[in-house]
Amino acid sequence: MKTNNTTPVVIIHTRFGRAYLSREGEMVNTLSLYKPLLQGLMKLAGVTPRAVEIEPGTVIHFWIPSETTTTNKPAVVFLHGFGCDGILTWQFQALALAKKYAVYVPDLLFFGDSITDKTERSPAFQAECMAKGLRKLRVEKCTLVGLSYGGIVGFRMAEMFPNLVDSMVITCSVMALTESITCAGLQRIGFSSWADYLIPETVEGVKKLLEVAFYKLPWIPDFVYRHILEALYFDHKKERHELLEASIVKDKDFTVPRFTQRIYLLGGGDDIIFDKEEVRNLKELLEGKATVHCIERAGHLVELECPLAYNRTLKQILASLYEDGKEK
Repeated sequence: MKTNNTTPVVIIHTRFGRAYLSREGEMVNTLSLYKPLLQGLMKLAGVTPRAVEIEPGTVIHFWIPSETTTTNKPAVVFLHGFGCDGILTWQFQALALAKKYAVYVPDLLFFGDSITDKTERSPAFQAECMAKGLRKLRVEKCTLVGLSYGGIVGFRMAEMFPNLVDSMVITCSVMALTESITCAGLQRIGFSSWADYLIPETVEGVKKLLEVAFYKLPWIPDFVYRHILEALYFDHKKERHELLEASIVKDKDFTVPRFTQRIYLLGGGDDIIFDKEEVRNLKELLEGKATVHCIERAGHLVELECPLAYNRTLKQILASLYEDGKEK
């Protein structure tokens, strides 16, 4: 195959995902080199991969605590956004929290190694699969941390499974992707649809995606953008378009659930996708019950852009929920 008129490449599927090789046999994809290193670090931190069959045809890939590290630790579940898989999104948080908490990092359906042969694409179906997977892993109660699309799925999980989701930390997200929120968000970022933004077809598309998602994007060489495109955006394009279409809710059809969980809104102060006005609107929808934490000079991908500040605040939130590893 050819990618962006560059040197033809051969794709080799490994246990860690795609590895891209030139015809001369030279490894060229930096992301496929990085992932095995990251996964090795996760295992050293006591987090290990597990494929969980929800039902025939539906498999969710998780990173879960190793059996020797789960004793009496509160469970924290991380749901990623639409950009990439779970462990790439939450790498800094999983490594920082794995010692004190039982960390669970799933890949949402059609990301990473999670797959289904069902035709359902709604956030509710994602939520149902995540909940069933956690039950199979014997998670009875958890704090859920959701980023962007993962936050939307997280709200559905909290609504549908209140006994499982005890509390939530919502990062740069909304309760539902209504038509009005969609129109305002797309106008701010200058795209005609979520798919045009979130499913890039070119290197320039990846650049624009990250420029919008970061407050201040560091310099990245063009070949890295190409590697990101190859490794993260070639698979499941049709299904991801369907996921986005199924996420949009007509304003007249949206009703606000009554949540029993403690909810914290932790985001980047300079997020332009879901800006401060959307955060205020979300807090109002939650009847003022949510606590807002804002990290300034950080964008939509705050957990990657400012991991130290994000982790510090997240640890403070979790410490307010748990004392000495036991729920207050």
